[in-house]
Amino acid sequence: MLRTNRLKLRLGAGLPVYGLLSCIPTPLMVEMIGYAGYDFVIIDMEHVGVDAQTLEDMIRAAEGCSLTPLVRLPGVDPKVIMRTLDAGAQGVVVPCIQSASQAREVVAASRYYPEGSRGISGGRTTGFGTLDLKDYMALANSEIMVALMIEDTAGVDNIEAIVATPGVDMILEGAIDLSQSLGVPAQPHHASVQSALRDVAAACAVHRIPFCAMPRKSGQHAAWSASGVTAFVLGDDRGLSFRSLQARLVDSKE
Repeated sequence: MLRTNRLKLRLGAGLPVYGLLSCIPTPLMVEMIGYAGYDFVIIDMEHVGVDAQTLEDMIRAAEGCSLTPLVRLPGVDPKVIMRTLDAGAQGVVVPCIQSASQAREVVAASRYYPEGSRGISGGRTTGFGTLDLKDYMALANSEIMVALMIEDTAGVDNIEAIVATPGVDMILEGAIDLSQSLGVPAQPHHASVQSALRDVAAACAVHRIPFCAMPRKSGQHAAWSASGVTAFVLGDDRGLSFRSLQARLVDSKE
């Protein structure tokens, strides 16, 4: 059954929150992330093939360890948004948002009337009907998060209109894809990329929308924190697992 969104509560209180991208499609990994102490997980369906049953089980795993489950979708698709939220996700992360019209479409697909046009289903999110539909719809409208990724110059150019869209709850950076759009591929630390990210974060601050940074090198977390950013994605489980496995082997051989 849909519950209070702890991530949204912490963001609203200005408290620091930490998440990971989940690119290893198994509920066990989601549980590990939760018990490791993270606040939220972003289950990746943009670059990873996750079937419907596995997605639902990963969301269940998050629920069992007080981890807020968000799902990164392949794009703006109201039907996919509806099915993802019906599975129990407490928010969607939509990549490569370029305009306010796209932001409005995502919000509409994620919220019930009068805030949106999401279709209703009395499945697991209502406790299979034990929660009154009207109560559930009001709860969903207050607890479901809409998070948008800015990953190209169009998104940066239109960030003021995007963050001014009612119903947007968080903006995430996509520095690597943004580097391609800026003509410096695979250089997320390039000055032009970092400057664009600061512009995005500044617009978020003006409109009081949380900006979520993804520190990739030493010093970035501290710099973002000093600027008032409180939300962070600290990489993905696949990369962290590989580097840990590799380091263990190197240490043993040495």
